Parts: sequence; structure tokens; C-alpha cells
Amino acid sequence: MLALFLGALDQTIVSTALPGIVSDLRGLDRYAWVATAYLLASTSLVPVYGKLADMYSRKAIEIGAVTVFLTGSCLCGLAGEFGSMPIVGDGMNQLIVARGIQGLGAAGLVAMTFLIIADLFPPAERGKYQGLMGATFATSSVLGPLIGGVLSDHAGGLIPGVEGWRWVFYVNLPLGLLALWFIITHMPPLRPAGTAAKLDLGSAALFLLGIVPFVFALQLPAVSQGAGESETTTVVLLLLVAVIAFVLWIYRSLRVEHPLLDLALFKNPVFTRANVAGFFSGGAFLSIIIFLPLFITEVVGVSATRTGISLIPFSLGIAVGATTAGQVASRTGHYRSILLTGGALLFLGVFLLSRMDASVSYVAVTAYMTLCGIGLGPTFPLFTLVVQNSVDPSRLGQATSAAQFFRQIGATVGGAAIGTVLATAVGPRLLATRELSGIANGASDEFIAALTTGTTRICAYVLGFVAISWIVTFSLPEREIRSAHHGIRDRPGAVTDL
Repeated sequence: MLALFLGALDQTIVSTALPGIVSDLRGLDRYAWVATAYLLASTSLVPVYGKLADMYSRKAIEIGAVTVFLTGSCLCGLAGEFGSMPIVGDGMNQLIVARGIQGLGAAGLVAMTFLIIADLFPPAERGKYQGLMGATFATSSVLGPLIGGVLSDHAGGLIPGVEGWRWVFYVNLPLGLLALWFIITHMPPLRPAGTAAKLDLGSAALFLLGIVPFVFALQLPAVSQGAGESETTTVVLLLLVAVIAFVLWIYRSLRVEHPLLDLALFKNPVFTRANVAGFFSGGAFLSIIIFLPLFITEVVGVSATRTGISLIPFSLGIAVGATTAGQVASRTGHYRSILLTGGALLFLGVFLLSRMDASVSYVAVTAYMTLCGIGLGPTFPLFTLVVQNSVDPSRLGQATSAAQFFRQIGATVGGAAIGTVLATAVGPRLLATRELSGIANGASDEFIAALTTGTTRICAYVLGFVAISWIVTFSLPEREIRSAHHGIRDRPGAVTDL
């Protein structure tokens, strides 16, 4: 839980510290690269970790992932402290590279957590533990901006000469070292069942060659901050490279013995439909996080601190939904009705958000967000549980990482789509002529009206995400959650220390 908390927290904690970071490192022109480098690495490597987990000790992989993450965190905090560095360059470039290293470790923290739960407990018991993990992931993701803002504003006086924003990265060190100590001293080896197989490097390379340009193409408009025709050409070329690489990846994966991801898994309707539903629920989750803070600050007219506080009920709603869903699934052995109920609540919450106008109250928005959180909560533990319950234990690592990967890709695609909708609705002229400073500081009626219109359009897209996820979930076959454990715990001495 500590390791997962770190990985999820770092996806969002940097957002509120970025203004101070780019000011100190003089890197406004590379503002979006700080998030993009992390996103590229953390998304792309998830399936690789899953395949490695089917080959080697889960404990060793988890230790490696935490170590890489902490190394990246330390390097992020040190960015620019010693001036320009050979090859890498100035402090901003150093930070971007270090964020990529962080992302390499974070991919393992997220991918391995649910797999380790699967190693330790049979499917019938897994729901309640994965509910806790889902709540941890969602809570840390939503609280990240608030924690980042507090550290950036108030942590500068802890050590003379160390800027407050550096503590956004240094805070990972004590928590990460504590997690590492627990893993080293208490976790059993958790070696995979069966004969170890070699990873086909060709299929892994082709997959990365496809996913990296694909994710980068989705993020390029934010990274380049609008480059016109040249930007469009670059996006098209990146997508073309991604498509070619994915076609070659599929061709090779069907012909080698040990591909990165066994495509035969997609013949399993539970695996395929659960991941499709998870893809769209991931898009809904990130979309809500992206647009609501801007709406609350600019239209409702509250401070950045109160905006951050408004996300807390949303995260608590997710925590309640995730833990409750996990407990009920473990006791009843059923999951589809729980997911459908959560999807209906999420649809209602997003529908209420879509009806907001400039007169909406802070309390009303917070209530709608809480309802959305409760509806989203069951998707975090149960889609992973559904996938794990439907596959052979020898493919548990690939299947688990695939569930996490599809959720993250859904969030990436959803975030990119929402960003485009928002930019189109608000208009380049308004964004270019006015800094976002809150209604109390003189936001124009024109801007508020444009932002309200943009929010309505965004909600329409999110409603579409939720509806597709619900329909796919409705078609999800209901299979009995296994009460027997057929994985690592069956082997003598594997987890006796527990």
C-alpha cells in the first residue's frame, strides 16, 4: 500500500508545484514535458513488468521498482542544484530526465501491487484487499495536487537554501524507504509457478515502439503549446509509426513462444470486456479530475486551496465505493451487479455535473463529485479481480498488468480528448489574453460563459465514456469467484512466514 501510494501520488502531486518549478529552473518552454516524461515511462512499462513477474520473483521486481522510483525522486529534487550538467543540460532538462526515471519505477509500483495481492490470497478473498488498494490509488491521486501545493508554498523553510518545490520529490524518500524495508524484511519471494520462460525482446521492443509515439502524439498539443500545421504533421507521423509498430507487434506476438503479452488472452470474453470497460472508466476518472478544479476555481469562484479541498470528498467517495465493493464481492462471490450499480451512480453524478451553470454552488458541485466518486470506486478493485479470476495462474502477471495498462491508456486518451474539447470551447484568444486568476480577480463574463459551455461539452463526452463502460459491463459474463488458491500459496513453504 505504501509503494502504491507513492506511485499514484506522484502522478498528480507535481501539478500544483509546477509554476514554482519552472520559475526557479527557468523552463516555461518545457512546462508540459515534466508530466509527459513521467506519463510516457509509467504507462509504457506496465506490460513489461507484468511479463517479468511471470518469469521472476515478484519480491525482487518490487524491490527493483521501488529503488528506481526513489532514485528518480532524489534526482528530481536535486535538479539544477549543481548548475548545467554534461549531455543532460540545465536544471529543467535534468528534471525531465529524472521524471522519466521516476516513471520507470512507478510503472512497477502500480503493476505489481494487484499482482502481489493475487499471489497471497485466493480470488474469493481478493476483493476486500484490492478494494483497499483501489481506495489507496484513488485517494493518493486526488490528494496529490493539495499536498503538492502545501509543500511548494510552506516547506521552503525546513532546510535553508532548499526550495519548497523540491520537497514534493524529497517527501517520497522516507515513505519509500519504509516501504522498501517492509518489502525486504517481510515479503516472501513470491516466485511464479511453473517453468521460467524468457521474454521475447523483439515483441517487447515493438510494443514500446508503438506505445511511446502513441502516448506522445496524444500529449503533443499540450507539450508544444500549439504549433499549428507543423504540430498536426508531427502528430500524424507519430500515429503512423505507432500503427505500423503495433501491426508488427501483433504479427510477431502470434508467432513467438513467449511474447510480451499472450494475445490468446483476448479470446477470453471476460478478459477482453473487463479491459474495455476499464479503459472507458479510466477515461472518465481522469477527465473529472482535469476539468472540475478549473471550473470550481474560475466559475464558482473559490481559492485554489478550497478547490483542492473539494476533491477530498471525491476521493473519499472512491475509497468508500472501492472498499465496500471489495467486501461485498468477497462475501457474495458476485461482481457484475456491483459494477452496474456503481456505473449507474457515476452516470447520475456526471449528469448532474452536466446541468451546472454559473450560479451553481460550491456545496452542490462537491456533492455531485462525491456521488461520482462512489460510483467510480468499484471499478478500481473489481475489474482487476474479474480479469485475475478468469485466467490461468501462469498468466497472472500479464493479465493483471494488462488491466492496469488499459485503465491508464484510457485515462491518457480521455485526458487528451478533454483537453481538446476545453481548448476548443474556451478559445485560443481568451486563453492567450487572460491569465486564469479566479473570478474574484475579475474574470470576464465572456470567459465564464465559455468555460461553462466547455464544461457542458466535457460532461457529454464523460457521459459517453460511462455509458460505454456500463454497456460493456452489462455484457460481462458472470463467473463464480474461485475460493481455492491455485497459485503461489499452494506450493510448500512459499508464504509460510506469513
